[in-house]
Amino acid sequence: MDQHAFKRPESVLVLVHTRAGEVLLLERVHPPGYWQSVTGSLEWGETAAAAARRELAEETGLVAGRGLIDCRHTHRFPIHPAWRARYAPEVTFNTEHVYRLEYKARPDVHVHCAEHVRSLWLPREAAAERVASETNREAILRFVPE
Repeated sequence: MDQHAFKRPESVLVLVHTRAGEVLLLERVHPPGYWQSVTGSLEWGETAAAAARRELAEETGLVAGRGLIDCRHTHRFPIHPAWRARYAPEVTFNTEHVYRLEYKARPDVHVHCAEHVRSLWLPREAAAERVASETNREAILRFVPE
């Protein structure tokens, strides 16, 4: 079977934050209460940087410009059972590339209602506590300045 019939097991995590250390979080439509930073899978043939820019625009309406920073860090983690059917049968792990984007002040965010219910800005520590994913938590604490 053609691998392109399945989702690519590679994604981006984009940390959007202010200079004051406020972090943008998005609540997923499903499952309710699942908070995360901007995330999304790479399309076949797409670079991680291009995916980060695309996902940022799709999920928040924000345009990265030259401010997008590649943290040069990846996480490899098991794919959650709820999403396994999207991937080829032999694929069990995903590789996530971390990026960040800093703003002087909170920009206006326009949440993509098919994927997310709402957005929220929280201080760095509170954001790290709120996110559902361990890799998201670790990235916030490691890459968002205090």
